[in-house]
Amino acid sequence: MQRIFDIINIPLGWLLEWMTGLFANSFAVAVLIFTIFINVVCIPLSIKSQKSSVGQIRIKPKLDELKKKCGDDRQKYSMEMQKLYQEENISMSGGCLPMLIRLPIMMSVYYLIRSPLTYLLHINKETISSAWNALVATGAVKNANYVDELAIVDAINKGTISSPEIAAQVDSIDFNLLGIDLTQTPHFSMNIFADWQAIWLIPIFAFLAQMLVSIVSMMMQKRINPDAPSMAGMMLTMPLMSLFIGFTLPGGVGFYWICSSIVSGAIQTLLQYFYSPYKMLANERAKSIVKVFADEQKYLDSRVPSKAEEE
Repeated sequence: MQRIFDIINIPLGWLLEWMTGLFANSFAVAVLIFTIFINVVCIPLSIKSQKSSVGQIRIKPKLDELKKKCGDDRQKYSMEMQKLYQEENISMSGGCLPMLIRLPIMMSVYYLIRSPLTYLLHINKETISSAWNALVATGAVKNANYVDELAIVDAINKGTISSPEIAAQVDSIDFNLLGIDLTQTPHFSMNIFADWQAIWLIPIFAFLAQMLVSIVSMMMQKRINPDAPSMAGMMLTMPLMSLFIGFTLPGGVGFYWICSSIVSGAIQTLLQYFYSPYKMLANERAKSIVKVFADEQKYLDSRVPSKAEEE
């Protein structure tokens, strides 16, 4: 699957490499700036999605009337709904399309962050495959079917495997974040105090970042639409998933999740404030009223006889 995203990964890999060099070869800082860049580039897609939802809100009363009119006849309701969307010039997939475009970009970035040897250091596949096979042979790998390049870097740094070609290039990049090695994978233990590791902070902060974003998102959604169904279950589910999965993946991936949650959450909050569907709908209606008033005034002015006509 990774090859499918190479069209996006390869140019983004060069960008990440440039950013790494720009910030003193710090992988962590480069990932943070890179995440901000990707989210800023995707802002137009988010705005388009927000604008698409205006049409959905505008025709909601008409959709409610259709439901009452059609009753349990779903086929008739579906036909009438499609007709209404066409009359109102609203795309039924308008709100989903920007998200579908954004999804492969986010997945591509995930592969990019997890594969620094391929996209950041441009090491050939044969060398990476040889190092991975050596790591698999040690029995330290649970899933041998997926090449984990950050795990290779960690194994080389620890001396578990030897790959002079990779080691020579890996030394040029700093994979540490405040003393935490982002190539390591955190392994949870019930004996928290005895087995505590600094790398545990990555999945913990991934959980907290996702929790904060979920709470803020739910609060804004309630303020915008008080009648919206409660999302309390989802609010807890996503952070818990981040916590659980964070203990199975290298710290670099978890750090990217932290950055992505905070950055995308902040941008989404700002978009909800400046491009709230209800606020845009209110502006749209205000412009419509002003236009109607202007047309009426123009009509009345045209009905007033000129001085020449009075004479």
